[in-house]
Amino acid sequence: MSEVTMPRLSDTMEEGVVAAWLKQVGDQVKAGEILAEIETDKALMELEAYEDGVLERIIAEAGARVPIGEAIAILGDGSGSAATAAPAPAAPTTAPASATAAPAAATPAVQSSPTAVNGNGSAPAVSADGERKKSSPLARKIAKELGVDITAVTGTGPGGRVTKLDVETASSTVAAAPAAPAVAPAPAAVSPATGDYDEIPLTTIQRVSAQRLTESMQQAPHIYLTSAIDVTELLAFRAQINTTLEETGSGKVSVNDLLVKAVATALRLDPSVNVSFAGDKLLRHKAINIGIAVATDAGLFVPVIHDADRKSVSAIAAEGREKAGRARDRKLKGEDMSGGTFTISNLGMFGIEQFTAVINPPESAILAVGAAQDELKLDGEKVVSRKILRVTLSADHRSIDGAVAAKFLRQLKELIEHPLRIVT
Repeated sequence: MSEVTMPRLSDTMEEGVVAAWLKQVGDQVKAGEILAEIETDKALMELEAYEDGVLERIIAEAGARVPIGEAIAILGDGSGSAATAAPAPAAPTTAPASATAAPAAATPAVQSSPTAVNGNGSAPAVSADGERKKSSPLARKIAKELGVDITAVTGTGPGGRVTKLDVETASSTVAAAPAAPAVAPAPAAVSPATGDYDEIPLTTIQRVSAQRLTESMQQAPHIYLTSAIDVTELLAFRAQINTTLEETGSGKVSVNDLLVKAVATALRLDPSVNVSFAGDKLLRHKAINIGIAVATDAGLFVPVIHDADRKSVSAIAAEGREKAGRARDRKLKGEDMSGGTFTISNLGMFGIEQFTAVINPPESAILAVGAAQDELKLDGEKVVSRKILRVTLSADHRSIDGAVAAKFLRQLKELIEHPLRIVT
């Protein structure tokens, strides 16, 4: 008998949601087969079986939010003994779990694709009579919050492990009547009348994005610099490239693809913006990995074009299309969204002329791109119409000061207004 536990599928993951079970109780499972789909803070990922067996018990039903290291199912030999020893199934919930403890090392029951960190998270607790009991991280946390002596709780999990349900049951049986409050309780907050709103639960990605971006605004002092760039020549250059690509049957190149290449080239020429703040030091990244913000129904994804400075514009375009498509289908893998050193957020397709974006930590800068607009300019004594694009650089002032940011934008402007320099 072995536990299938919630694995850590990203470096920022603290819990996951069981999106769907692809195997049912009683099904024979072979190592490498997909057991379930797990929604993490970054993507929808597949959970693979690490060993052969029979799925004897599903502990966490579809929709349940489970901390890493907690059991979500039991694999056995088909005798059914695992089902009777397993804890009760976890009910689906949209409320965020509060447990954040990483699981202790244990023999893994499953592996994930592309990476997996598993373990049942159990740690022994010693009772007054010297008996050693195993308990999950969540059970220990709940016991501390409820004031329950976990060494006195009878465990119903595999091997007598104390589970969250065991702790809650023990707490409910010894709960005393609440003491009268010393002061009158504060009035409850006024909520809208029932029926005046629809509750829309956040996806894991939306919830974690909200948390990380809030931390970014609180911790990273943002500075903003805007530059108006003449993209008339860039648009003509793009038309020439697409004409050539059409003749060869290749996919087209977008303005955003050219901007990705331009930013990557600018970072290669001046890597002072390709950095991360790390307390008492800066990390100047050798690789130039450009994240591209992609809006989906499930939230904001940022697939990364790795080594963008070394790739052709057509290669960047093909990779960007493929990853954006998988982002919308929620099929991105962990490595598709990791390692970014700079991000581009483009809202020009929505007609937005100018905006500011929030830095995506641990990066130190993000470029917000608006729509190109027709503007009248003086060319000597003549008035001409030009296509003007406004970009705004948000930078972490701890690692990038105003002069460094301005120099970078000036370099980027020069590249974009002379597009041949982007590809040579």
